[in-house]
Amino acid sequence: MGAGFFWPNRMDLSKGPARVPGMAIDVKLLERICKAPGAPGFETRIRNLVLEELEGLADEVRVDAIGNVVAFKKGKSSKKKVMAAAHMDEIGFIVTHIDKGGFLRFNPLGGFDPKTLTSQRVLVHGREDLIGVMGSKPIHIMSQEERNKPPKLDDFFIDLGLPVAKVEKLVTIGDPITRERELVEMGDCVNVKSLDNRASVFLLLETLRLLKKSRRKPAYDFHGVFTVQEEVGLRGANASTLEIQPDFSFGLDTTIAFDTPDAKPQERCTRLGEGVAIKIMDSSVICDYRMVEFMKSVAAGKKIRWQPEILRAGGTDTAGLQRMTPGGSIAGAVSLPTRHIHQVIEMCHKQDIADAIKLLAACVCELDKHDWSF
Repeated sequence: MGAGFFWPNRMDLSKGPARVPGMAIDVKLLERICKAPGAPGFETRIRNLVLEELEGLADEVRVDAIGNVVAFKKGKSSKKKVMAAAHMDEIGFIVTHIDKGGFLRFNPLGGFDPKTLTSQRVLVHGREDLIGVMGSKPIHIMSQEERNKPPKLDDFFIDLGLPVAKVEKLVTIGDPITRERELVEMGDCVNVKSLDNRASVFLLLETLRLLKKSRRKPAYDFHGVFTVQEEVGLRGANASTLEIQPDFSFGLDTTIAFDTPDAKPQERCTRLGEGVAIKIMDSSVICDYRMVEFMKSVAAGKKIRWQPEILRAGGTDTAGLQRMTPGGSIAGAVSLPTRHIHQVIEMCHKQDIADAIKLLAACVCELDKHDWSF
């Protein structure tokens, strides 16, 4: 169990009210969720873990045809429907070729920064899980021209340390590959692979747990959806939104915290430890201004520290939630500031995650108290 971290009282209207003491997060559960493999289209193991953790937290749990997990919780009113979506899949790879030496070639499933892959360990999910390492040409034998060029995904292969005969018995074309990393706590933060978007899977599970513990009912019928294949095009969220047709919706995902030494102030987007982020826009969605104002007012009323998020590139399930229903839904997003995103490891602040849980739980319970007129 991780400890909560709090700041002295201060008021900054641009970032919400001062932090007040709140809850710690279950770091052990977060670790299990992050370590479970689940490349896009291959979410079976993370889905099974989610189903296990949902036991007793919802009125109904089901898996749809594409593989989304839908947890339904009855609201105080059934006049409207609310949907929150957190994608289960993580960026990964898929085996495309086994050469005569037993080395693997692969295609990406989701976006990677190639320069972060050199000599990193991965897990190849064949007939059994096999540890491999991302290999490339040693710098000692590179030409000057090769040294000066940024690496490309095509420059890498996966070395399993096995003879080709054994590789061919255990690995087939089409097997998924994920990153291999343990969770470590670094100061006030957690550092592990796949926080994008397992931190939000954790957020949605813990929101449902908080609602049960506090015996609070959502304002309207609530559908918490753990979606598939977000990293390759919001596919699970689109399918689920078409079915549920929510009136209100919340995307749950990570966002960039570019608060490192080389960042210009206007590039930072969010900062770790400054609270949950309320999305205003990204390249795929402009959040409904009514939802943004509602979320800000809830955060202020509950003394939850928050920060605004404007992301110039990238998108989340929020875009599908907003558009894939007749007439659209009133959509917003709860975002978790994350450093080193889409790299081998990622980092979130524990208190930001705790704040996100409190914000989402409060929002789904108070939707009926807001004036939603234009």
